[in-house]
Amino acid sequence: MSRTRACHILRLTVMAGCLALACAGFGQSAAQPPSSAADSSLNDPVRELREQVRELQSAVAEIRAESQRYRAETAELRKEMEAVRSGAKPEERPTADPAPGTEVAGYSAAAGGVPDGAREQKKSQRTASLEEQFELLSGKVDDQYQTKVESASKYRMRLSGIVLLNLFSNVGTVDNIDFPSIVYDRPASASGGSIGASLRQSQIGLEVFGPRVAGARTTADLQLDLAGGFSRTLNGVNYGLLRLRTGTMRLDWDQTSIVAGQDGLFFSPSSPTSFATLAEPALTYAGNLWAWVPQVRVEHRWSIGEDSNLVVQGGLLDPQSGEAPVFSYYRQPQAGEMSRQPAYATRVAWTHHVFGQPLRIGAGGYYSRQNYGYGRMVDAWAGMTDWDLPLSHQLSLSGKFYRGRGLGGVGGGIGRSVLFSGDPSSPLTEVRALNSVGGWAQLKYRPANKVEFNGTFGQDIPYTADLRFFPTPQAYGDPSLTKNQEGFVNVVYRPRSDLLFSAEYRHLKTYTIDNGNYGAHHINLTMGVLF
Repeated sequence: MSRTRACHILRLTVMAGCLALACAGFGQSAAQPPSSAADSSLNDPVRELREQVRELQSAVAEIRAESQRYRAETAELRKEMEAVRSGAKPEERPTADPAPGTEVAGYSAAAGGVPDGAREQKKSQRTASLEEQFELLSGKVDDQYQTKVESASKYRMRLSGIVLLNLFSNVGTVDNIDFPSIVYDRPASASGGSIGASLRQSQIGLEVFGPRVAGARTTADLQLDLAGGFSRTLNGVNYGLLRLRTGTMRLDWDQTSIVAGQDGLFFSPSSPTSFATLAEPALTYAGNLWAWVPQVRVEHRWSIGEDSNLVVQGGLLDPQSGEAPVFSYYRQPQAGEMSRQPAYATRVAWTHHVFGQPLRIGAGGYYSRQNYGYGRMVDAWAGMTDWDLPLSHQLSLSGKFYRGRGLGGVGGGIGRSVLFSGDPSSPLTEVRALNSVGGWAQLKYRPANKVEFNGTFGQDIPYTADLRFFPTPQAYGDPSLTKNQEGFVNVVYRPRSDLLFSAEYRHLKTYTIDNGNYGAHHINLTMGVLF
């Protein structure tokens, strides 16, 4: 056997081993359920779709991590090949003979040996097989190379996102025509409806995979979109401004994680599935507590049997109270930040797998102080529960319920934390915290992997006694709103993991303190491409 041919067989053998490892890793990653540390992110439909695109990339990454091991195995195989070429006796070879009937680098150890012709035929067949596998693996590596993003550091970075087109139509007067939340009375000059299209709900994300620190994997994630407002120019509604959504840094051990940055509310993690409203989670101000808040939290996970685990989370958050900034460039403290203490939150969740899906039940709590000046202090708090209940392999029920007060900063009370008896800047004005209760529920039917149907309803109900406590209340928001309801049905079709289509009908209804109510209908057609 020539040296060139032997080296060629050796390289193909190593590459075949890499391919086998990649396939095994791919199967394992696809079979494993999501970890509890990522429960919150799994509720974001964009993240779910992005994970499907990443499966192959993760498999190739495992090959790179194991490269050191294969170098050592290559050296051993090279020694064996040298022994075969030199004609050394079995007892003189550097490594032990394989068991009878096995083959190493084309050498048969069967009793009595194998005729040279048969041995050469087996080698030729094995070489052809390895060449075919090598070409397949090379194609996978080429795919990985095309998705590589160059970074200024030596650590790997991943670019991801979604280009999302929304075609929409409204009947009624709403606050946002492309993703409405609140309905208002129809002005005399209005047409009573609207129609349009938008790409400002498109998103872009960057993930960085850093070194191990004290045994923990380090990662960072930055998510942006184009829903930060409009340019004050002709057709400015088409030029969405870039906006920060989330940006987190993580230290992940096997059972414990530390997360710092701006993220969603970990004590209220889930949101309904809807691609008609990605700039804000569905059911905003209609029963879905959410906000993107700077925070630091700690998570710890326990395994309870083979299919169950328990997660405990606790952290400190920026004590937001919901007011709009006073200035465009200079940051002034809001009422929560004037209290000079952070907000506190905790959550406990139990997960068990049934019907091939996670059954999850969680409970959380939140507390924050708010200072409105002149000694006017308010204790804001909330207690809540969330659930995700698989009813069969195709049907599941998810939802959330909360009760609290002073929750304008996290989406409760239809965006209001307190009510004022008069001018908020006057020391004679009284302040009253606004109590509210609300929640939502969603029924999901998934008859096939590529299609799903969702039916959802939610509402937020501020307490009427608080709204009527002052004769002419004021608030940073409409003080007359007493209830906000929203329901929708949609269908999501994913012909490929990186392509989706969706159609949604939504009905909104907002009630006022004088018992008047306003309704609106919203239809949204969506096309999205993930990258």
